[in-house]
Amino acid sequence: MAAIENAPDDAAGLGTEPAVARAYTLTIWAIALGILIQAMATVAWALAIGNVQLFKDGVDWVYDVALYGIAAIVFGRDARIERLAAVAIGAVMAVAGLHTLYDLWDKIARPRPIEVWTLGFAAASAIVIAFLVVAALWRFRREQNPVIKATWLSSRNDTISTSGFALVGLAARVAPVRWPEYLFDLVVAGICFQATWAIWRSLRRSAEPEASQPGLRNKAQTDATGGL
Repeated sequence: MAAIENAPDDAAGLGTEPAVARAYTLTIWAIALGILIQAMATVAWALAIGNVQLFKDGVDWVYDVALYGIAAIVFGRDARIERLAAVAIGAVMAVAGLHTLYDLWDKIARPRPIEVWTLGFAAASAIVIAFLVVAALWRFRREQNPVIKATWLSSRNDTISTSGFALVGLAARVAPVRWPEYLFDLVVAGICFQATWAIWRSLRRSAEPEASQPGLRNKAQTDATGGL
C-alpha cells in the first residue's frame, strides 16, 4: 500500500509551472482511477470464485486509491486542507489496520484453503502496479513541490518495498503451517497503526507552537509509511 510521505508545504507558492501542475494532477488522478479499476476487477473475480483472501486483497487496493486521491485533492491547497488531509490519511491507515486484524480473526475462525494461483496473482499484480506507478511519476522526479516529491519518493520506495512485501506475504500464505501468515498480518496491522500514531503525534506537535504563538503557521507533516 502506497503512503504519502509528507504533507505539502504551501504547494501553490513554490512556483510549480502551470503545465507541470496540470500534468501532475492528471497523472495522480489517473493512478487513483487505474488502481480503483484493478480493485474492482479483483473483487469481482473474488466474488465470482468465492475466494475470501482474494476479496481482501482487492479491498486493500481501495486504501491506495484513497491515499492517491488525497494527494490529488491536497495539491496546491492551504494549511487547513493539509491538516484535514493528514487526519484523513491517519484514518485511512487505522481502518486498514482494523481491516487486517478482522481478516486475521476470520481466517483463524474459518481456515481457508491454500490457492497458489489466486494468491500468486495478488502478489504479481501488486508488483506490476508498483512499477507502473513509479513509471507514471518518473517525469516528476526532479520537481521540488512537496506533494509531488512526496508521492514520487513514496512510489519509488514502494517499487522495492511492495515487491519484497508481496513475495514475503505470498510465501507466508502458502507455507505448510499457518503461523507465518498470521504473523505477517500482525506486522501489516502494526505498520498501519504506527503510521496513524505518527501522523497524530505530528499534528499534536505542530498544534502546540500555534497555540502558544498566535499566527504561527507550522505545517502538519505525515511520516513515511510502507505498502499494503
